[in-house]
Amino acid sequence: MGKEIERKFLVIDESWRSMASRSVSIVQAYLSRRADAVVRLRIAGDRAFITIKGANRGIVRNEWEYPLPVTDARQMIEAGLPEGTVISKTRHYLLMPDSHLWEIDEFHGALSGLVVAEIELSDSAESFEKPPFIGREVSDDPRYYNSALAAASAPPQPTGF
Repeated sequence: MGKEIERKFLVIDESWRSMASRSVSIVQAYLSRRADAVVRLRIAGDRAFITIKGANRGIVRNEWEYPLPVTDARQMIEAGLPEGTVISKTRHYLLMPDSHLWEIDEFHGALSGLVVAEIELSDSAESFEKPPFIGREVSDDPRYYNSALAAASAPPQPTGF
């Protein structure tokens, strides 16, 4: 069993663009969006995966991911199996001087304008430097979970700072 320990932040400017080392187009759909068991299909470039995620416990959750033939993933999406809509985004990768990898998700379609930064950690207490483009943390805001975004007709509106 794998563990995902991830923190998520809104992005406040575009200074990250010059730091990106690579980018990949992602299509993502959900077979289940229950709080206790999320099942996701993801096509990232020329690779596909099915991922099962357990309930969030703060920034930690169980996660299992398996490769899947891209044609199978496309057929499942085209057959209308996903709950909600399909998310389209571009993921940009930034390796920062402190050796942490940041993933910047730039959403498309109904979610255009939403840009979210994620950092995966090895421990929930692990420290890291926040780059200058990092804004408000939304790790605990379920409106910013990708599974919730799949059902959204527009980006969430930030509340209180």
